[in-house]
Amino acid sequence: MLFSTQVRLLREKFNNNEINIMIRLVILSLFSLILSSCGISQDVKVLKLAHGLDAKHPVHLSMVHFAERLEDYSDGEMRVRIYPSGQLGSERELIELIQIGSIDLTKVSASSLEPFIPKMKIFSTPYLFHSSDHLWSVLNGSIGEELLKAGEPYRIRGLGYYDAGSRSFYTTKRAVSSPEHLQGMKIRVMNSPSAVAMVKAMGGAPTPISWGELYTSLQQGVVDGAENNLPSFYLSKHYEVAKYLILDEHTSIPDVVITGTKTWDLLNDQQRQWVDKAMDDSVAFERNLWEKVSQESLAEVKKSGVTVVEADKSQFLESVKPIHEQIKSSDLGELYNKIREVH
Repeated sequence: MLFSTQVRLLREKFNNNEINIMIRLVILSLFSLILSSCGISQDVKVLKLAHGLDAKHPVHLSMVHFAERLEDYSDGEMRVRIYPSGQLGSERELIELIQIGSIDLTKVSASSLEPFIPKMKIFSTPYLFHSSDHLWSVLNGSIGEELLKAGEPYRIRGLGYYDAGSRSFYTTKRAVSSPEHLQGMKIRVMNSPSAVAMVKAMGGAPTPISWGELYTSLQQGVVDGAENNLPSFYLSKHYEVAKYLILDEHTSIPDVVITGTKTWDLLNDQQRQWVDKAMDDSVAFERNLWEKVSQESLAEVKKSGVTVVEADKSQFLESVKPIHEQIKSSDLGELYNKIREVH
């Protein structure tokens, strides 16, 4: 009875999101006590890294590689404790935990950073990049560096980019080969204004649904399709219920590894150098692994009976030209032009 009263009082004072964050802070405190009891020296700097992917995902494996390289570079003075599979919350909640310094590192989609760092909206522009080489020329150059630092006023600091491939549509009822085939189809999108605008421009009916509910939603016909990269399509087993994949590759939205300025400010120069070196190694490791896993994923879904369609991208690009014109005349216009000029 007393516990129920305390919960009710908490709910009167705080909203559900705030309560969820409090619960996760308690969990993190308990983990810290466990680490102490395991005999880890107080001289060892343990960084807490959380993310929403399962432990088989290439991005998780790349973060394990980061942890190994950091421990190696620091001769054991720095370690990383990884909490995968959304143990500590959604991407938005993890960003908020980063901002207050309750966790030290996370991996999120650049789309998830849009509400926190306005410039990150640029990555959701469909067909912004001419090719994969163009994307990485931007990310590895001055523009990429500028965007990693753009979150500092919001207590977020970017450390590096992971390849998240290109996103394509997959559907349950019929194959799609042009935007006109999307007419009237309910397409699951991330809860992002940019993703909603893109599907609308292509003629579909954008339907934001959480990732965890998507398999059932596809199976039950709540939505007619979705869009994502190849490894996610395969590892999520969505190919079991969505038997049509069109490789239209409409967006190339990178994952971003971030820390909080609170965490960064507590590291000395040597520790920051170790983190940067380990992240560089992890980024290179992830790009190679991502390419391998993408090819394997495509082969596996084909083997399972998925019909794979090569899209005429010119038709899709034509359908989203109004989005490009809108961006060019917005606050992101200068950044858009800079990106398009990169070769």
